[in-house]
Amino acid sequence: MPLPDPEVLRQMDRAGPRYTSYPTADRFVEAFTAVDYRRALWARAQGVFAGQGALPLSVYLHIPFCESVCYYCACNKIVTRHHDRAGPYLDALAKEVALHVEQLGHGQPVSQLHFGGGTPTFLSDDELARLLELLRASFKLLPNAEIAVEIDPRTVDPERLRRLAALGFNRISLGVQDVDPQVQRAVHRVQPEQTVRALLDEARSLGMVSTNVDLIYGLPLQSVASVQRTVASVSQMRPDRIALYGYAHLPQRFKPQRRIDDAQLPSGQTRLQMLATAIEGFTAAGYQYVGMDHFALPSDSLAVAKRQGLLHRNFQGYSTRPECDLIGLGVSAIGSVGASYSQNAKTLPEYYDALAQGQFPVGRGLILSRDDVLRRAVIMSLMCQGRIGFEEISQANLIDAQAYFASELKRLEPLQALGLVIVDDEAVEVTDIGWYLVRAIAMVFDRYAQADRLRAQFSRIV
Repeated sequence: MPLPDPEVLRQMDRAGPRYTSYPTADRFVEAFTAVDYRRALWARAQGVFAGQGALPLSVYLHIPFCESVCYYCACNKIVTRHHDRAGPYLDALAKEVALHVEQLGHGQPVSQLHFGGGTPTFLSDDELARLLELLRASFKLLPNAEIAVEIDPRTVDPERLRRLAALGFNRISLGVQDVDPQVQRAVHRVQPEQTVRALLDEARSLGMVSTNVDLIYGLPLQSVASVQRTVASVSQMRPDRIALYGYAHLPQRFKPQRRIDDAQLPSGQTRLQMLATAIEGFTAAGYQYVGMDHFALPSDSLAVAKRQGLLHRNFQGYSTRPECDLIGLGVSAIGSVGASYSQNAKTLPEYYDALAQGQFPVGRGLILSRDDVLRRAVIMSLMCQGRIGFEEISQANLIDAQAYFASELKRLEPLQALGLVIVDDEAVEVTDIGWYLVRAIAMVFDRYAQADRLRAQFSRIV
C-alpha cells in the first residue's frame, strides 16, 4: 500500500480515538450509576422473557494483576508479586456474577468469553479453573463459544498451555510487542523469541481454534528495519491473527510511560513507514489486512467476516460476532447492554466496597441517544468495511442520510481532495491511503470529537 504524502501526514497529525466504541469512553459520566445499569439489565431480561430473541451474551473478565510493569502499558493493572491477592479478587468476582444472575436469570447463553488484563495468567491453574466453573454454573456457555485468554509468554510454557486447553480455553492471544532484544529492554519486557514460537507450535498441536499475536509499532529504539525483522519472524511463526497497534505515548495519563525516553521514540513519518512495512510484509506472507490494526490468515474467521462484510468492532478490537450485549466483570471492566455503556470502579477498594454492599460496582457510564446510536453505526461501518452506504443507513434509521450528515459530508471534502476518501451519490469509500488515517475520517462523524479540548485525551493518529 502506498504511503500518504508527507504534507497529508502533517495535516492529519492530530490526536483521535481508536473507536472501539462510540461514543468513546471519555464521554462516560458518573451520573450513570448502578441503578441505571440494573435498569439496562432488567430491560434485556424482559426482552428475553418476552421471546424477543436477544442475542447471546459476550462476557469479559478483567484480571488486573501483573508481576512486573511494562513501560508502554496503558491498561488498568496492579503490579504485585503477591499471588495471594488473587483469592479476595475471585471472591469479589463471584459476588458480581451472582448479581448478574439475580437480574438476568440463570443460564443466560454466552457465545464469547474473554479473559483480559493485566495478566490473566497471573492466576494459577486452580484459580482459573475456579473462575471457569463459576461461569459455567452461572451462564450457559454455548458449544461453539469462543473462550479466549490473553497470555504473557513469560508466565506460560507448553506444559501449562496444555492445562489451559484442558480447562476449555480455545483461543489465545500472546503479548509479544517486538522480538528485538534492544526494544524489549527499553520497554521492560524481555522474552526470548523462541518462547513465543514454542507456545504457538503447541497451540496448533492442541487444535486451538485461533491464535493471536499482539505487536506494537512506535516503541522506543524501534526502526523500520527492526520492525521488518519482527514482521518476518512473526510471519514465520504463523499465528492465525496479528494485532498491530500504534504505541500511544501519553505519559501525563499513564505513569509507567514516564520511564520511556521521548528522544528514543520514532517520528510520525517513521511510524507510518513502520506501518507500511508491516502491511507489506504481512500481506506478502499471506495475511489479509483486515483493518486499521488487524491481520488474519485467509482461512481465519476474521478474514472471512471481512470478505463477507460481516466484520464488527468492540472493546476488544475487531470481532466476527454480531453486535451483542457485553457483560464486563472485574475492576475497570467495560460493558455494553442495550443502548448503554458502563464501566466498573477503577480501584480495588471502590470495587470491593460496592460489592460488599450488594451493589453493582459501576463507576460511570452512558445512556446513548438516538443520534449516538446512528453515529455509532456510521463510524463502525467506516472502521470495519471502509464504507458508508447512504441507502443502507437511511433505511435502517428512517432518515435521509445525506441530508442528516450534510455538514459532515461537507467536512469530508478536504479529505477527498487529499485522496483519503471517495464520496459520490451512493457512498463514502475509504481509499487505500485513507486506511492509514481512517481514525481521522471517522472523527468527522464524531459529534463529541469536534471540540479541541478533548483531543489531548487520545493518542496521535500518525
